[in-house]
Amino acid sequence: MPPADQQDIDARIQRYYGEVFDESSRLTTRSPQGPLEFRRTQEIIREHVPIGRVVDIGGGAGVHAKALQDCGYDVELIEPVQSHVDAALAVGVSARLGDARRLPFENQSFDAAIMLGPLYHLASLADRQAALREAARIVRPGGVVLAAGLSRYVAFGAASLGSPIPSPIPEGWAALIADGTPPQSLRFPAGHFHTAEELSDELEAAGLHVREVVGVEGPAGLFLEVEKEVPAEAQDAAMVLARAAAAVPGIRDQSAHLLGVAHTAG
Repeated sequence: MPPADQQDIDARIQRYYGEVFDESSRLTTRSPQGPLEFRRTQEIIREHVPIGRVVDIGGGAGVHAKALQDCGYDVELIEPVQSHVDAALAVGVSARLGDARRLPFENQSFDAAIMLGPLYHLASLADRQAALREAARIVRPGGVVLAAGLSRYVAFGAASLGSPIPSPIPEGWAALIADGTPPQSLRFPAGHFHTAEELSDELEAAGLHVREVVGVEGPAGLFLEVEKEVPAEAQDAAMVLARAAAAVPGIRDQSAHLLGVAHTAG
């Protein structure tokens, strides 16, 4: 199946995040999975990115940017949704409107770039490559680029598990598992779902050198997503499991989010 129309996805992004979904609470209070994702993502970022000047591309309401700023990073956030820019500005993060495919920064302006949202909202490989090349362009030689994708296998599980399996398999299911194409019925404005190997290949094709691709939440993350009351010891166990399974091929794809860690040449 061909990629979805990007203009339609862009319009849906504005409606979804502007009118339907509260992104500012996703990593904090919406479910126990959010804090797990936040803690683990921050851990990975700080493991690979020294204190310096960082751009948070598609940084949402600034939850990650604020945490990094509070730890001494100099953070600039760019984001396509005005309400997110306003929320980031309200907590003291430098933020502006912009598109990951056309960044308003000079070459080699940053020590690192973080892209925790743009790739899975871009349907075509050409657009994802444009975003990755832009991130690479504005990072200094030898600097770090971290880019996230949504797991294709978790998306397929969400579509297929817990209900009877139709025969023949629906065309949308086949397209999702084969190509990462989101089902048309999906409310979330996704453009593409990745495998860990595909995310690595896309980073390399953009001229970046991949250090690793890891799963963020680990296999227990989905349990925390559906359960509202989870004991602290279970949340801590989920974090231990997320760390242990992060780089295991196949198992890492059981994380809802995949995170590629790469660096620019030089």
